[in-house]
Amino acid sequence: MPVIPLLVCDDSSMARKQVLRALPANWPVSITEASDGRQGLEAIRKGLGQVVLLDLTMPEMDGYQVLTAMRAEGLEAQVIVISGDVQEEAVRRVRALGALAFLQKPFEQEALRRTLAELGLLDAPDEAPLRPASDAPISFRDAFRETVNVAIGRAAALIAKVLGVFVQLPVPNVNILEVGELHMALADAGSCQRLTAICQGFVGSGIAGEALLMFHDSEIADMAQLMRRQGPEYSDLEMLLDLSSVLIGACLSSIAEQIDVVFSQGHPQILGQHAAIEDLIRINSQRWKKTLAVEISYSLEGHDIHFDLLLLFTEDSIERLTHKLAYLMS
Repeated sequence: MPVIPLLVCDDSSMARKQVLRALPANWPVSITEASDGRQGLEAIRKGLGQVVLLDLTMPEMDGYQVLTAMRAEGLEAQVIVISGDVQEEAVRRVRALGALAFLQKPFEQEALRRTLAELGLLDAPDEAPLRPASDAPISFRDAFRETVNVAIGRAAALIAKVLGVFVQLPVPNVNILEVGELHMALADAGSCQRLTAICQGFVGSGIAGEALLMFHDSEIADMAQLMRRQGPEYSDLEMLLDLSSVLIGACLSSIAEQIDVVFSQGHPQILGQHAAIEDLIRINSQRWKKTLAVEISYSLEGHDIHFDLLLLFTEDSIERLTHKLAYLMS
């Protein structure tokens, strides 16, 4: 059987490792890895991707752009999308662009092998042993960012249904920040605009923190219209609290499920209503010291609406998170 050029294109080294581990050991493939869409497209142009396992949310060039460029250039490859973006519209779009199948992260090994077999790319998937895991080390930051990537995809799918829109997903930023750096991140997210911020605490299994969701006041009326608000009794504030509960709750629930913990979540509260970002920083300067910060900036396609989510984990939580992610990093 001829050797098949296989391309695994994902910005997460942990995700690439999980994909390679799930492949049958005796499947005759030559493997190329790409860490962003631009590298992946270049590999396909060179003939290194007869079969492509493609992520969607990537820097430089995302998976949608890779599929669009392949179609425009007449590049032939059998593409299976493996993504945390599980919006129904995302699945529809990638299939319309030529992808043969869609697997949601995190995927089961059997699901990938079954999909390969159904597409005629693999014989006897249930009998083939798994490919040995790579020895390349995975950093805590990469492992946790991939966990968050899955979580924000699930949250986006819920928001997409509630608002009837397509949510454009960012590549999440994961950093350990000192208090001064955190203030800079908050100021950057605010961009000197007036904000309403919702805060929700969470704790479980030695992991604790706060989720901070910030809305630009100039966009709240458009958000309310998308929520199809009925009657004056449903205030802007109630709308923001409801939306925050859905978004934050979905993110935290997905993270908890992936690392096998249970979070107890507090009620969403107004942190600063119609306040400048400088006021939010000043009021909370004593609450956040050194922290593990996850920065996510959502935007809604076709609307000038953006909102920023910060997940702030206490310094004491980092060791526990590292322990929980150890099996993914090995």
